[in-house]
This record gives sequence, C-alpha cells and structure tokens, in this order.
Amino acid sequence: MESSDKQLKLDMRYLKMARVWAENSYCQRRQVGALVVKDKMIISDGYNGTPSGFENVCEDDNNVTKPYVLHAEANAITKLARSSNNSDGATIYITASPCIECAKLIIQAGIRRVVYGEQYRLTDGIDLLRRAGIEVVFLDINSTK
Repeated sequence: MESSDKQLKLDMRYLKMARVWAENSYCQRRQVGALVVKDKMIISDGYNGTPSGFENVCEDDNNVTKPYVLHAEANAITKLARSSNNSDGATIYITASPCIECAKLIIQAGIRRVVYGEQYRLTDGIDLLRRAGIEVVFLDINSTK
C-alpha cells in the first residue's frame, strides 16, 4: 500500500503547514489554520480572525470571541472567490474540526476531502460532511512526528 503511505505523508505535511499558518492568527483563545490543496498545489489559505479592515482583536473584554470573527475555513474558501482558482475536488487541511457553518461552505465549494488535526467538542460539522459524502480524515498531529 505504497500510495496510501504516500498520501498519509502528504496529509501530515499539509496539516503541519496549516498549523504553522495558524500562527498568523491574532486570536488569543484558539488559533486555527486552513489550507486548500488541489493537484498537490496550495490554492488557498486562511486562519481565524477579523474581516479585512477591522482591528486584529478577536475577543472582547470578557475573553469571548467576537461574533464577526471568521473561521480559518471560511477565510480560505472566500479567498478562493477572489482568485482564479477553483476548489472542485480539492482537499482542505484544517488544524481543528470544522463547525457546521464551515461544513456547509466546504460542501458548497465542491471540496471532496477534509483532513483535520484536532477534535472539537461538537461533531455536527463532521457529521454533515460525512452525510454529504465527503471523505473526512482525522490525523492527530500532536501524537506523531
């Protein structure tokens, strides 16, 4: 099964790159990164944060995430809309499992695979992706080198 080993190595690499990309986030509570890959090429990237032109502060004075903060997946997918790239059949690598709102965006963007590295307490996003026939892969990037 050489091809599955090769895919696993690629998946781990891209997931680690997404984790590095998450470091660009100004959010204090949680930093999340996402990369959209098609034909072994990164076609978009994103991390959680405020919309363009807003101050780079994600939490209010009570350390609650502001309601207008964008998730990493949403940033990566909407960035594609401003480019000449197309996400049909792509894979998205996310440092944390997607919420239900981001799962809807992933489905509508034509992304066929989701690889994520950290389980979130809610599974409704993952459940919706599976229901839509999208391949979902969990890789614990903290337990491997």
